[in-house]
Amino acid sequence: MKKQAALSVFAALTVAAVIFSYWDKDDSHADKTAVHWGYTGENGPDKWGDLSPEFRLCKEGLKQSPINIAGARPAKLPVIQIDYKEVPLKVLNNGHTIQVNYPAGSTMTVGNETFQFAQIHFHTPSEHTVDGKPFAMGAHLVHKKSDGTLAVLGIFMKEGKENPFIAGIWKHMPTEAGKTATPDAVVDVAGFLPSDLGYFNYSGSLTTPPGTEGVQWRVLKTPVEVSRDQITKFAGLIKANARPIQTLNGREILVSE
Repeated sequence: MKKQAALSVFAALTVAAVIFSYWDKDDSHADKTAVHWGYTGENGPDKWGDLSPEFRLCKEGLKQSPINIAGARPAKLPVIQIDYKEVPLKVLNNGHTIQVNYPAGSTMTVGNETFQFAQIHFHTPSEHTVDGKPFAMGAHLVHKKSDGTLAVLGIFMKEGKENPFIAGIWKHMPTEAGKTATPDAVVDVAGFLPSDLGYFNYSGSLTTPPGTEGVQWRVLKTPVEVSRDQITKFAGLIKANARPIQTLNGREILVSE
């Protein structure tokens, strides 16, 4: 039994390492053998599951993300506790999104689970919707627990006043896919979060290939504001990069009371 348990843990960690390689590449265009996927045409979301055997969950999975958030059941969910540090800014344009990578040391704790914060990236429009309506943009904060469990904190972004955190990133985001900017600047994602960390909770997947499931999703109820110019600047560079809404397949959505 001990041997079986050890093998299970090893397998989980190995899978998590593979998953994170998709999310944390500094240059997704450097690997010429990588499967090319995108958001339109022959490599668009409806074709992801056929592009590679590794991507099959994108069409066969029953717990895929994003979803439409509706009919959430109120529950006493554990409070989200954030301990994000100020770190040197590192901005990646991987051809699919703008991403800010974080070194080890920043964490998100939910109940008795602590996750290491790895990176934040952006989508336009938001991938999750609420009662069928998307927001102008969405941010995904990716975390990983020591046992390999993945958790994503989703933040809705609505049009409003200029966002200082976003301004600091957009100022340095590379215009060429596959490039990383490392300016003499710092970033603290804690300043991007809304004051109210109440959230929707459900079990889902990556929203990009390979569509791996078992991801803990916590989508904050309170959106943050970004200006029209900030939305336009991102959309002009990256274009629309939101996967269509996936079938719920009987999953329950909880919402913190």
